[in-house]
Amino acid sequence: METVKLNEAQKKSRRGRNIALGLVLAALVVLFYVVTLVKIGNMGQ
Repeated sequence: METVKLNEAQKKSRRGRNIALGLVLAALVVLFYVVTLVKIGNMGQ
């Protein structure tokens, strides 16, 4: 099986996309966490 060699520009581009994806996933986790806290807090009323 052959592996594809990436040049520096492609590596930087891929790294940038990976970081952006990671940030989006982290933001979604925080959003779900906050929504869950708000829903649980409203149950007591």
